[in-house]
Amino acid sequence: MRLVLAAMVLHLVLVQPNHPAAMNWDALLLFPLELPVILLALVALGSGRWAQWLRIALVSTLLVIALLKTADFAMFTALARGFNPVSDLPLIEAGLRLANGAVGPALTAAGVVAALAAVALVAVALWWATGVWARLKIERVHTGLTVGAAILFGAIAVAEIGQTMGRWNLPAPIPGAAFTARVGVERTLMVRDTLADLRAFSVAAAQDPYAGRTGLLDTIDSDVLVIFVESYGRASLDTPLYAQTHRATLTRSEARLRDLGLEMRSGLLRAPTRGGQSWLSHATFANGLWVADQTSYGAVLASERQTLFHIAQNSGFHTAAVMPQITLDWPEAAFMGFETVLAAADLGYEGLPFNWVTMPDQFTFAAMDRLLRNGQDDRPVFVQMALGSSHAPWLPVPRLVDWEAIGKGEIFNPMAEAGDPPDVVWRDRDRVRDQYRQAVDYALNVVFDYIALHADDPPLILVVGDHQATGFVALDERPDVPIHLIGPDHLVARAAAWGWADGLLPTETASPRAMSDMRNLILDAFSSLPPKDESS
Repeated sequence: MRLVLAAMVLHLVLVQPNHPAAMNWDALLLFPLELPVILLALVALGSGRWAQWLRIALVSTLLVIALLKTADFAMFTALARGFNPVSDLPLIEAGLRLANGAVGPALTAAGVVAALAAVALVAVALWWATGVWARLKIERVHTGLTVGAAILFGAIAVAEIGQTMGRWNLPAPIPGAAFTARVGVERTLMVRDTLADLRAFSVAAAQDPYAGRTGLLDTIDSDVLVIFVESYGRASLDTPLYAQTHRATLTRSEARLRDLGLEMRSGLLRAPTRGGQSWLSHATFANGLWVADQTSYGAVLASERQTLFHIAQNSGFHTAAVMPQITLDWPEAAFMGFETVLAAADLGYEGLPFNWVTMPDQFTFAAMDRLLRNGQDDRPVFVQMALGSSHAPWLPVPRLVDWEAIGKGEIFNPMAEAGDPPDVVWRDRDRVRDQYRQAVDYALNVVFDYIALHADDPPLILVVGDHQATGFVALDERPDVPIHLIGPDHLVARAAAWGWADGLLPTETASPRAMSDMRNLILDAFSSLPPKDESS
């Protein structure tokens, strides 16, 4: 019974899924091809010194891969992709900060303690299980047969891994899978490839056809606002649960803005991330490079590449970042071309937070006007603004108030205390999706109401979704996001070559551009000189 129980412990660790879709009872029926290899190797080595070293290596490896599979599961749930050991470690801290804001420090701390306890329990269980099989006594004459059987099963496992990874085709199916070993191989290859990609990315970041060029952005005669709407993705256009609400808001806003004399064009972009990591989209947009992970993000910051905001600053704009969700030090901002950074503490909000969201989007716009667009600087502003009200956990949702009544934000306090807390709402996925629908609709209404407020002297505005919401919310696995160009006719007309649809609704057949195209498209459209030849 001890042998059976120990084998079951190893079986459970080996068949642990790494994707939400595989988390079902059928997963228990998978035969792990690594199991006979492990058991036979333990029996063959016995309980001597070499067996102890084998157990240490085996338990450590299985524990690490179990953690990688757990990280994969979390990443597939939140960001629709697997975990990269090189670039994704900083996301652990980001996830803890999000949890702290959503469910509070007590539940977050309890979750961390429970996770550490689970890791320790698995380690102890694996050490016990391997010890039970290592202490199994067999006659010396059988040792060779045991080793031979272990090698045979090992070869079968290797064959299955190679076939699953597309390296070769086997003449017959294998009844089982070496899933855990394959995860280990894939992550090793991922680390190797990520480091190689980083070297290539660093070279690309240093090569910029716009470096040293004059006359950039010189046709713009107004302020420029690049507004990232949190979690605003293609789901707002195509997923029935959201499209009815959000398309109605876009249609109504288009008619209102057109009556006020504004022109609009809309298209689709392919974002480098889904479900989170907005800063990757911000960096991709500003740098004109595909920044899809933390490693590339660090590389592009270190490359001294000129962002859209560096170029705007050199062209006479006052560049600024309005970032209401930045609550800690943000040293990376020094490399992004911002003359002024307005983080949460700089915006003057004295109302209550909306769980993790520090302040409503409407207050963020009002603070930007008060602090940047106040006429005290003769230069036009070129601003990146990252809105927060449509960020998870999407509750409570504010409502629009009179712009003159915003003050220091206390008017929003009753809204911040309304409704059920996240730990109640998030037990029901349908309620989460409805909160998302309301939150994005609020954000869109705020954006277009702000634009209408300034229609007499309109800035040139790019309204961009930073990424799709997490998969179970968006119900759409595509990485596409809407983008809208809004402003006076003589500026919007300069972007005619982009091929976007007239108005606020992209066409149903629109082909998404890579978000990394936007920096160069903007520089070409709003500069008086033709683009420099990249081959020169």
